[in-house]
Amino acid sequence: MKFWQAVAFLETDQLLDVAQAADRLGFDTITVSDHVFSPKDRKSKYPYTPTGEPFWSAETPWPDPWVLISAMAAVTTRLKFSTNVYIAPARDLFTVAKLVSSAAVISGGRVSLGTAAGWCLEEFEAAGQDFHNRGKRLNEMMVALRALWAGGFQEFHGSYYDFEPLQISPVPPAPIPIYIGGDSEPALRRAATLADGWIGNAYTPEDADAVLDRLHGHLKAAGRPIDGFETVMALYAEPTPDVLRRFEDRGVTALMCAPWMVAQTEQGNFTSPVQDKIDAMEAFAEKVISHA
Repeated sequence: MKFWQAVAFLETDQLLDVAQAADRLGFDTITVSDHVFSPKDRKSKYPYTPTGEPFWSAETPWPDPWVLISAMAAVTTRLKFSTNVYIAPARDLFTVAKLVSSAAVISGGRVSLGTAAGWCLEEFEAAGQDFHNRGKRLNEMMVALRALWAGGFQEFHGSYYDFEPLQISPVPPAPIPIYIGGDSEPALRRAATLADGWIGNAYTPEDADAVLDRLHGHLKAAGRPIDGFETVMALYAEPTPDVLRRFEDRGVTALMCAPWMVAQTEQGNFTSPVQDKIDAMEAFAEKVISHA
C-alpha cells in the first residue's frame, strides 16, 4: 500500500517544508487541490456536504496547483505529485497541456494529472468555458492531451477540440498518468474507460466496498483488469495492518491521508505551526508507513 498525503487548506508558506518532510518520511505522493476563486454569491452546490455549502472559508488559500507542484518538486528528490483534483475543463486545452507538461519536465517525470468535471458553475462562467458540456469535453480533452504530450507535430479533430498540426514543447519524459476523481456513475465510467486510475473521496469501510464494487463493474464492462489500475481513496477507519490488507485485496493501491490535520488548532482553517504538522507526519510514518 502506498500513502498519498493531501495538503489542501494548509498555509501556503508551509507547503515546501511539508513536501520535504513527506519526501523524507516515505510518503509516495502529495496531492494538491484546485479552485481559481471563491464566489461571493454562489449558486452552485458543493456535492460533498449535506447542505451543499463548502466547509472552507472564502479566505482559504488555493495556490495554483502546477506552480506549487513545480516548487515542491524543486526541493524534493523522490516524492511524486498529483492533483486532487484539477478542474481541467474549466480551462482551455492548450493551457492545461502546457502547465502539466512543464511541471512534468521540471519534476523529472514525478507528476500525474488528477482531474474531474467539476461542480462550481461560477468558475466555468468566469473562465468562459461551457459548464453544461464539461463532462463530454473532459472525455475528449484527455485524448487530446495525450496526443499533445507525445511530442512532435500533432493534430486533433473532435467535437469540442479541433486543431491542425502543431507542437508544444517541452514535453514530458514519459506518459503522464491521468486519474479521474469523483464517485458519480459518469465519473466512475470515465475512469474505467479513459483513465489510468481513480481518486475517491473519504469513505467508511462499508461505503468504500460499495463504491469499489461499482468501479470494478465499470472496469469489467470496459474489459479492463483491476490489476495495474491505480485506485486511491481515504478511509474513515484506523489504518491498521488488517484494514490495509483488506483494501489491498480489493484493489486499492494507495491510501489518501492527512496526518497533519491532528495538528490543527483552528477548526475549519487547519492553522498550526509547521513543526506541529511535521511531528504528526512523523508519528504517522512511524506507526503506519514503516509497518505497511
